[in-house]
Amino acid sequence: MSHRPPHSSRLLARRSWPEARFLADVLRTETVGGGLLLLGAVLALVWANSPWRAAYAALGEWVPWPGGAALHLDLGLAAWAADGLLAIFFFVVGLELKREFVAGDLRDPRRAALPVVAAVGGMVVPALIYLAVTASAGGAGLRGWAIPTATDIAFALAVLAVIGSHLPQGLRAFLLTLAVVDDLLAITVIAVFYTADFRPLPLLGALLPIALFALLVQRRRTWWWALIPLAVAAWVLVHASGVHATVAGVLLGFTVPVLAGRNGEPGLAERLEHRWRPISAGLAVPVFAFFAAGVSLVDVDLGAVVRDPVVLGVAGGLVLGKVIGVFGSTFLLARFTRAELDEEITWADLVGLALLAGIGFTVSLLIGELAFGPGSPEDARVKAAVLAGSLISAALAAVVLLRRNRVHRRISERESRDDDGDGIPDVYQERPA
Repeated sequence: MSHRPPHSSRLLARRSWPEARFLADVLRTETVGGGLLLLGAVLALVWANSPWRAAYAALGEWVPWPGGAALHLDLGLAAWAADGLLAIFFFVVGLELKREFVAGDLRDPRRAALPVVAAVGGMVVPALIYLAVTASAGGAGLRGWAIPTATDIAFALAVLAVIGSHLPQGLRAFLLTLAVVDDLLAITVIAVFYTADFRPLPLLGALLPIALFALLVQRRRTWWWALIPLAVAAWVLVHASGVHATVAGVLLGFTVPVLAGRNGEPGLAERLEHRWRPISAGLAVPVFAFFAAGVSLVDVDLGAVVRDPVVLGVAGGLVLGKVIGVFGSTFLLARFTRAELDEEITWADLVGLALLAGIGFTVSLLIGELAFGPGSPEDARVKAAVLAGSLISAALAAVVLLRRNRVHRRISERESRDDDGDGIPDVYQERPA
């Protein structure tokens, strides 16, 4: 009889019941947010290609608060959505990262290895494909190498919710953790490679409101009248430094304590995430999508667009690079560590999930704007490529995962049984030998 490693050493093993409940809450919020994101993108595409497309462009360029040039805050609505509202999204990302590193899968190096390796592979391979495709053209096109490296968690989870209602929890947890690590790497890329006109003094000044914010949250002082002004001050100073202002959101999220209090109440990071995630998923990301996804195809030579190296590089990186990087790195990790997949998961499931990771939207569009500038010809092509690559990845993932979903239907029905009536599915409870 072949020897199987213990359950804890298997890849994509089931999470504990508290972790499963937390994951379910996150999935519900992100799934609704993904639907709103899609709605915002569709509205933008329809308006940008309608007879009233000039009004759409004018709305994005409208400056609601003129006179802020001294602090670089004379921004149009589209820029406020990218720099301001997305800071809320990245604040939630910071809370997620802190929680994963302190109390989640990333706390255990053995469990963290898989999502970290998969995320790195899922970024390196798309970037290499993009560079290989655009190398012949050279020039400014090479600046977009990071565009196909990001996975949009809200969009991907929305698709997964529609097509994979019975897929194992381990797959969903893996996608969520993979996307969290992916976001961390994307934030690092933005801060290091897409910071123009760096000014150190405002960045140093931002440390003061961030430190005061950290002092208050570490002492569990959640006074909104103090925390929100401090967060805004940190955002303004980071924005003035030339570093993308969303980095302020991540830094603030990192300061929030995760562990539960003395009386067993949820940690502050979990409470703030519960409060701000609906705002991020339901408002910040959909509004950004509305302003970022409106690419006009009127009077555009579609043949030239399809042949454009930037378009081919972005779409190829998302569709091919992500699945090769995520699946390939996972397979190699299992091969060299001799670990096995959890007994409920097959490599076919992983192929579908790796295809799903090719859905890049929010951060990909943001990096496109940072690389080529809003409103540039390259930026419009990036939007078209991100939309096309994401839709192709979603369609291919649907073909694979719909078939796998039928296979897992019976398993999920067994998992939901609670024969002893204690409110905890029996599959999460240990049974005597």
